Amino acid sequence: MKIYDVEGFPNPLRVRIALAEKNAVDKVDFIAIDVMNGEHRGDPFIAKNPAASVPVLELDDGTCIAECSAIIEYIDHTFDGISLTGRSAKERAVISMMQRRAESMVLDAVATYFHHATEGLGPDLETYQNKEWGNKQGEKALAGFKYFNDILSTNAYVAGETFTVADITLFAGLGFADFAKIAIPNEYTHLITWRAKVADRPSVK
Repeated sequence: MKIYDVEGFPNPLRVRIALAEKNAVDKVDFIAIDVMNGEHRGDPFIAKNPAASVPVLELDDGTCIAECSAIIEYIDHTFDGISLTGRSAKERAVISMMQRRAESMVLDAVATYFHHATEGLGPDLETYQNKEWGNKQGEKALAGFKYFNDILSTNAYVAGETFTVADITLFAGLGFADFAKIAIPNEYTHLITWRAKVADRPSVK
C-alpha cells in the first residue's frame, strides 16, 4: 500500500495516527506530494483523486481511496488491534456521527477560516477567497470548541469511553486551529484536559 500525503498537514495526520494506533505504519509506503508547488493539481495526481487533496491511499491492485474517513475505515478493518470505527451497529453509528461532527464543526470550519480569512497557503494556491465566509467559519469553529467541551464534561472521549476515529479528527482539528491562530478559550477545561490526554498517546507522540 502507498499513501500520498504531506507530513504535518491535518488530514494526513489523521491517517498517520490511525496507522500508529493499529501498529501498521511500517505496512505503508509514504509518498510526499509537493502541495506548495502544486503537484496535487497535476494530471497524475488528479487521476488518483479528482478532488486534488491529500491524503490518498493506493492499494496494491491500483485502487485509490481518498477521504480520511474512508481511508481510516479501510485501515481499521485491515489491521488488528484497537477498533477505531466501532464493532456493534450502535458503536459504529455513534462514532460515525461524532466523527462527522468533529470534522464539520471544527476541522473543516478551521480549514475554511484558514483558506479564506487569512493568507492561507499563499496567492499561488489560494486562487479564490471570501473573507466574510472565512470569518463566519472561524465563529463556527469556536462554537464547535464549546460543543466538544460540553461533550467531554461527561465523556472520557468524543464518542464515549474509548478512543476512536472521532478523537483523531478532533485532535487534528485543534492542531490546525493552533496553526490558524484560533485559540481554545481557557474556560474550556474539559477540552483542554482531553487534548493533553490524547497528545500523550504513543500514536500521537
